[in-house]
Amino acid sequence: MPSEEAAGIIDLYQRKARDWIESRARSDLFEKPWIDRFRTLLPPAGSILDVGCGSAEPLAAYLIELGHPVAGVDSSPAMIDACRKRSPKQEWIVADMRTLALRRQFSGILAWDSVFHLCHDDQRRMFPVFRAHAAPSAALMFTSGPAHGEAIGNFTGEPLYHASLDPVEYRSLLDRNGFRVVSHVVEDPGCGGHTIWLAQLI
Repeated sequence: MPSEEAAGIIDLYQRKARDWIESRARSDLFEKPWIDRFRTLLPPAGSILDVGCGSAEPLAAYLIELGHPVAGVDSSPAMIDACRKRSPKQEWIVADMRTLALRRQFSGILAWDSVFHLCHDDQRRMFPVFRAHAAPSAALMFTSGPAHGEAIGNFTGEPLYHASLDPVEYRSLLDRNGFRVVSHVVEDPGCGGHTIWLAQLI
């Protein structure tokens, strides 16, 4: 069963949306090298599904500036409201990623710092969701932990849940859903210590 902390993630980000937006606004786009690498797998102006988009700053905003139409999904209405104010011409959807079914496909799927807030079983169930929204040769990039386990962080004094599967299991899930791993780096020192997976539908 998901822990109390895991079950509280949606509520936490809704209540603390302003704090999160302000904290992210103070950081630079340290993810840029990976976002640029993700883009090399996309067609020009390829459409992108941003799963767990937050306020769209800075990742989706950067992609929009480069000419990519973005559909952003987040479970927090407050985050989506911020997205709509910043980029009203894009599509912003309040939805739980675990039950996402947009019935269309995208050239790229981004799940940066989002899927790792799900419990193990919910993470496993996300890979068919990714596959259902992936156009032929679509790129998929997401972050995880470095090894199987759970960790409780802290955001503005409240517990923030994280979980990760074993890297072997992530590879298996990608393979079973038609994705090949293009690049995988554990705790990349050039990207704030993030563990990153970049894959492509084959």
